[in-house]
Amino acid sequence: MQHLLSISEPGKRSPSSMSLSGKVILVTGGSNGLGKACVERLARDGASVVINYNRDGTSAAALVASIGAERALAVQADVSTLEGVGRLVDEAVARFGRLDAVMANAGMMLMRNVENTAEDDFDRCFNLNVKGPYFLAQKVVPHMPPGGRIIFVSSGICHLSGVAPDYLLYAATKGAIEQMTRVMAKGLAAKGITVNAVGPGPTATDFFFRGKSEAMVEGMKAANPFGRLGEPADVAGVVAFLCGEDSGWVSGQTYLVNGAMMV
Repeated sequence: MQHLLSISEPGKRSPSSMSLSGKVILVTGGSNGLGKACVERLARDGASVVINYNRDGTSAAALVASIGAERALAVQADVSTLEGVGRLVDEAVARFGRLDAVMANAGMMLMRNVENTAEDDFDRCFNLNVKGPYFLAQKVVPHMPPGGRIIFVSSGICHLSGVAPDYLLYAATKGAIEQMTRVMAKGLAAKGITVNAVGPGPTATDFFFRGKSEAMVEGMKAANPFGRLGEPADVAGVVAFLCGEDSGWVSGQTYLVNGAMMV
């Protein structure tokens, strides 16, 4: 089977640059969708990758096989729990010895307004979207050398002036992520670790298409100045930059990756 190391995709930067060669990068929710695109890009740029998944072990195993087992590790863990986060980090460090960057990508969206949010809805959404990333950062910092990178995932929805009420719970979690990014960046600067977030707009993943009609999708395409949805690769390129050496003076920022849809 051909490994990602030797794959060159049309329109993509040649992997010969290997800008992340020697780096070890962990991606939660890395077996599908946006996480998978980021794993593939980071591996193509030379990094060794730790692919976290919760349920889809088949996709995670296929991704490891495509990259090559010498540079990829799949770890099952529920990263909404401290036990899962701790075990994930322990297995990653046991295999590779350190972590140069992490992307806290795993997340969920529950459409809830203030009137129809149950306590369980609130807890599940905040546990995965906020508590997991928070404690992932805590657990990885002792294993990060200076120059480490922490990348959170927000959403362009935090920057819309007219957010529908049913997005309240999800938007609250992503607002928390952006504040974590700003404050944590200051706290970890003394260790030489940067903290940033990406905030994708509408992006063509299964996560995005779930529950949306064709008319809704076409409307979102038409609302974008470029006339299309974002692609996972669009976000993955920004993540690769934030993991690399050239982003060392960038910290505490949320990068909106949306084709000027939300500015």
